[in-house]
Amino acid sequence: MAEQELIPIYIMNKQYLVPPTLTIMKALEYAGYKLIRGVGCRAGFCGACATVYRTADDYRLKIGLACATMVEPEMYLAQIPFFPAPRAQYHLEELKPDMSALLKTYPEVLRCLSCGTCTKVCPQDIDVRDYMADAMKGNIAAVADKSFDCIMCGLCAARCPAEEKQYQIAILCRRLYGKYLAPRAEHLHKRVQEIMDGKHDAELIRLKSMSKDELKKAYYERDIEPE
Repeated sequence: MAEQELIPIYIMNKQYLVPPTLTIMKALEYAGYKLIRGVGCRAGFCGACATVYRTADDYRLKIGLACATMVEPEMYLAQIPFFPAPRAQYHLEELKPDMSALLKTYPEVLRCLSCGTCTKVCPQDIDVRDYMADAMKGNIAAVADKSFDCIMCGLCAARCPAEEKQYQIAILCRRLYGKYLAPRAEHLHKRVQEIMDGKHDAELIRLKSMSKDELKKAYYERDIEPE
């Protein structure tokens, strides 16, 4: 690509000329950066590539996922490969699926100001403020449902003026919901019991003896339940 067709961006305050059709992640690699940390699925799902940036003639500090955000001329950017929000240590067996669990593990949950800054920065378009309101009521099921698409990038916590850890609170609620509140999957329980009883031992031995190509063929020819 001719140099006049490239646009200037700044990575760690150093200028690079890159094609305007690239995402931030691809622009980093185009500029010569080898990404080892801060890169994962490259499809906006894993949340590993949180990035902060400013664009020309805009005072606001913006954040997004490097794999899903396109470069712009005069963009200044820096990656946040890991956001250092504290993560509580807990055992689900010692918690109840109610407000007491949240107050024990994340007592700061009540500091939420409902300002909505978290919602504005969420790359998944999750209404984080809404599920935080449910968290302050101890509604574990609602938090689990509304935060289901969270990718744990930590951008909500990065911008929170009350220093909440929304994504950590949300995953605690999803774990509590899964352990205590979600309807029991009877078919799964039945199949696990069959495996433990040895009903499928012969089939498992046969699968383990197959080559990689044979496994692929069997996978694609498997019976699939209708949607």
